[in-house]
Amino acid sequence: MWAIEMDGLTKVFRSLWRKPVVAVQDLNLKVPIGSVFGFLGPNGAGKTTTLNLLLGNLRPTRGTGRIFGYPIGNPEVPRLIGYLPEKFQFHDFLTAEEFLDFHARLLGLPSSVRRQRIDAVLEFVGLQERRRSKVREFSRGMLQRLGIAQALLNEPKLVILDEPTSALDPLGRWEVRNLILRLKEQGVTVFLNSHLLSEVEMTCDAVAILNKGQLVFQGKLDELLSEPLELDIRFQNPSPSWQDIAVKWGTVVGVNGDMLTVRVRTEDAIPDLIAALVSNGARLMSVVPKRFSLEDLFVQVIRNELR
Repeated sequence: MWAIEMDGLTKVFRSLWRKPVVAVQDLNLKVPIGSVFGFLGPNGAGKTTTLNLLLGNLRPTRGTGRIFGYPIGNPEVPRLIGYLPEKFQFHDFLTAEEFLDFHARLLGLPSSVRRQRIDAVLEFVGLQERRRSKVREFSRGMLQRLGIAQALLNEPKLVILDEPTSALDPLGRWEVRNLILRLKEQGVTVFLNSHLLSEVEMTCDAVAILNKGQLVFQGKLDELLSEPLELDIRFQNPSPSWQDIAVKWGTVVGVNGDMLTVRVRTEDAIPDLIAALVSNGARLMSVVPKRFSLEDLFVQVIRNELR
């Protein structure tokens, strides 16, 4: 069983005044239970429509989607999901405690359970000492943590976060990122929609990239970013002959004065390449490895799609 499973999920918006708009087309996706999964794509890619399909706010035109085996739209699904939208509306005249109690009532939690869950989620997000503070007094980072707290009131198995670190300062992003990792430690699946690719790279196990309503890329992050590996090699005595030596272990992707950039085939090739250069008279000043980042991958995939 999967936390999220989509099979040919499609949503077409139809109108009497214009041609149909295909927002999501034949989406096939599986999200493992207990993982942090990044859902990426440029503006207008269909991410928000997909989230609304998962939440049951929209009905698919065709295809199927399942949450822990239940079809999307099934009455059991909302009990399994916690959700923090990007533009969450906080009732700033309430205290944090009153705000959470209001949302717990909307979830239909009985009074005895409400008190227990409010205490638990406030402690989890580190706001127990501010429980009686007005929401209007909270910083942006504190508001995001309070938003995550309301998403956890029903003890969900799946938490959907839409741009949770948007507009936060570095400390706020660090706090939210640690909350996400703590949820993973507890076995909660996190489905993360974000434009901050560096944050996704630090928290997610796998990602999917959507463009123009279609899935164009997906995979585990550790596999996607392990290759290729580039080396910036700086010499004291640069020579064109070093390029001929480098091609035995990789591909020369750039030469800039005294620096040679080589994309090696495997990490195991690095010691042999360096030894060969030195034995042939090269005086190395520095060797700096550069990993392929998620941002590099994202730009490459989207540009290829545009072409």
